[in-house]
Amino acid sequence: MIIDPGEHSPQNIYKLMVGAIVPRPIAFVSTVNAEGVPNLAPYSFFNGVCPNPPVICFSTTVRASDGRRKDTLRNIEATGEFVVNVVSEEFAAQMNACSADFPPEVNEFEISGLTPVPSDLVKPPRVAESHIQMECRLLQVVHVSSKPLGGSVVLGEVLRFHVDEALCEDFRIDPDKLRAIGRMGGPTYVRTTDRFDMARPGGRLADQGVRAPPN
Repeated sequence: MIIDPGEHSPQNIYKLMVGAIVPRPIAFVSTVNAEGVPNLAPYSFFNGVCPNPPVICFSTTVRASDGRRKDTLRNIEATGEFVVNVVSEEFAAQMNACSADFPPEVNEFEISGLTPVPSDLVKPPRVAESHIQMECRLLQVVHVSSKPLGGSVVLGEVLRFHVDEALCEDFRIDPDKLRAIGRMGGPTYVRTTDRFDMARPGGRLADQGVRAPPN
């Protein structure tokens, strides 16, 4: 099957992408608007960029219904700050409750029942139930497309990590204790409990017992 994006609706291309780019980690992003009203929303186009300085990125799409940018993006552009909270299985339902399109004046902490706690260096609160929280300062927003279902990439420098001591030793996170979840396509999520290890290759392939194919 060959699919030309130009011959199909953005909605169908979206379904294709979220089904193919899997599993995706979830950035549970807390922000405040210019008036200080908190906002909390999950984004699954999310990843790390580099550790020096520590930079993370996530992208937010333009609403297909009305062509408006998400509250999260508007808040970040207005204040230059946000927090990314890692989502664990035990509060997945509360995270999902925040994915609805609420008006800007709605506080998703109140809707979901999650607990806001003050950050150290930025104004947006952290999610107390999250085992890992990252306070971020905006570095750059790359506006890729302003069309419906177009998107913007947000890059932020992590100013402070908050990590539950019970799951971290020598800077290594215990995945069994974190119990992070990820997104698949549609309404499907994935647990991070079925894992396997592979050592990263080093040196020549011959040193690892790998033989080159014959000419």
